[in-house]
Amino acid sequence: MRARTAILCSVADQGVAALTNILVLVAAARLSTVADFARFSAVYLVFTVLLGVSGAYTGQPLVLRRGAGEDVRGACRSAVVFTVGASAALGALLAAVCLLVPGDTARALMTLGLVLPIVLGQDALRYAFSTLQRPHLALSADLLRLLCVLGALAAQEHGATPARLIAVWGLSALPALLLSAVLLHRSTAGAPLLLRPMLRRGHLGQRFVVEFGVGNATSQLSVLALGAVGNPLLVGALRGATTLFGPLNVLFTSATSFGPPLLGRIGDERRRVRATAGLAATLAATAALWATALALLPERAGRGLLGDTWPTAAALLPATGSQYAAMAVGTCGLLALRMLDPRTTLSIQVVFSLTAVALMAGGYALGGVPGAAWGLCLGSLCKAAATWTRVARLRRRTPAGETVSADVLPSAP
Repeated sequence: MRARTAILCSVADQGVAALTNILVLVAAARLSTVADFARFSAVYLVFTVLLGVSGAYTGQPLVLRRGAGEDVRGACRSAVVFTVGASAALGALLAAVCLLVPGDTARALMTLGLVLPIVLGQDALRYAFSTLQRPHLALSADLLRLLCVLGALAAQEHGATPARLIAVWGLSALPALLLSAVLLHRSTAGAPLLLRPMLRRGHLGQRFVVEFGVGNATSQLSVLALGAVGNPLLVGALRGATTLFGPLNVLFTSATSFGPPLLGRIGDERRRVRATAGLAATLAATAALWATALALLPERAGRGLLGDTWPTAAALLPATGSQYAAMAVGTCGLLALRMLDPRTTLSIQVVFSLTAVALMAGGYALGGVPGAAWGLCLGSLCKAAATWTRVARLRRRTPAGETVSADVLPSAP
């Protein structure tokens, strides 16, 4: 597949996956009472966290592998089997525990445990197809899943319980899982199945899970904490402003999750880093244009998007738009580091996630909600500068034409 077509398929696949998650929440909100939707949202948040952990542990190390030999095909097969097995064990434990707990939320969590291997297994197959440089297969499976989940939820009556909605949502991914499994088997038949390396100490996924926890949990909890002890408006305003930049989150996720196989097509390391820098400039310019377009929205259109939250969120657009431009540069810097030496990113994620929290708190103390938004922006700028400084140091340290092999890192002792 040509590089341009592969890029379009990867971005489209990530967009379809994100759209599926959004439409599931919209459909659940329309089918549920307010209390039941709150329970469904809580359970879906648990799934979102597990999805992120699964992608960090198996998916992101997988896409760092290069080539199309038997080792890579075996790694794709092993990652999918490992994900299905691990999620089945975790799901069975979750279902067994929740079986002993009364309440609708517990029943919904029990149902989530039963369908967990289906939804996480289907997501792992997306990473496998990306590594095999066949993103069009992932796109086909995700389109099938979107059609199935919308059809299944549309057939439900208003007032459906959270457990029923979770069951319908989870089982609707089964056709996409079966299709993907057949397609993967055709591509990896005969490849070795090696599960033990993913359990060894030093597996890259262990570091990436910590990065996921630090990068996501820290920012989420800090916003909630400031809202609890300070102004509750902070949570709604920052969440509203961030929601407006949802399409950019899709692009950033596509870059980090599915960028390495595409950039790996470039044989020379110097050209790969240069291409990543060009991608950073493109994404930063896209963020600036998106922020400008949002700032020019009429108030009526803005209220149609966010309701009464729009005026507060609109006042934060300059800060949030600048933050996303800086995030684009930092995201691509981390992508370059993962291609050069994946073990260098954890320290940056930890240090600058905590730095962003401190700057947000300081900004809130000095300037209220706008100050907190500009504090987050400054934190993203610092992180972007640190990532590209580390890239420059690694480039000077690594001889021309020599790269740090990602193929052996996941199983290094």
